Amino acid sequence: MAMSSGPHDRQLDTLFNFGLGYPGAHVKSPWPGHRDLAVKDKTFAYLSVPGEPLGVSCKLPSSCDDALRLPFTSPTEYGLGKSGWVSASFEPGDDVPVDMLKAWIDESYRAQAPKRLSASVPPLEPGLEPQLKAVGARKKTRAAGSRKKTGSSKRASSKAAPSKAAPRKATPRKTAKQSAPRSKQAAERTRQKVSAAKRG
Repeated sequence: MAMSSGPHDRQLDTLFNFGLGYPGAHVKSPWPGHRDLAVKDKTFAYLSVPGEPLGVSCKLPSSCDDALRLPFTSPTEYGLGKSGWVSASFEPGDDVPVDMLKAWIDESYRAQAPKRLSASVPPLEPGLEPQLKAVGARKKTRAAGSRKKTGSSKRASSKAAPSKAAPRKATPRKTAKQSAPRSKQAAERTRQKVSAAKRG
């Protein structure tokens, strides 16, 4: 019985063959339902099997935060998400950003492969650079805008501070000269009381 073809089998084969082309890459599938790409027995990509909805999981130490802002991604299950693993899943009819997923596989391979192997791999071709850079740029732009607004509000509040304190400064204070007459009157009353006590 022939296996039914999935809506994204062509993209899946493209990604699988791309990952398998890295130095030392091999297939490692200890569990049914997916195909792992590994280097030196360390998995660097989990791929779905033909006939199933497309799913890709990679370790992204550099682009993890930006990747998780995409609508089709989530932290990889089984605790792998805490180590920077990101999973992307696609339903039938979804567009698959193949070039971006290739960039993920490249980043994940370099994170898992021994240094001597990863150093031998040339950088990705310009056409395969991850689209996540645009996402990161938008994030930085929003953050810069919020900092500018916060800074201007702080400056405005600091300028407004003196006017709030003005009424307190306008309140007159009693000087030493103004309080002197009362001090003399008190001293005179004290002397009178002492004199009356001595006479008594």
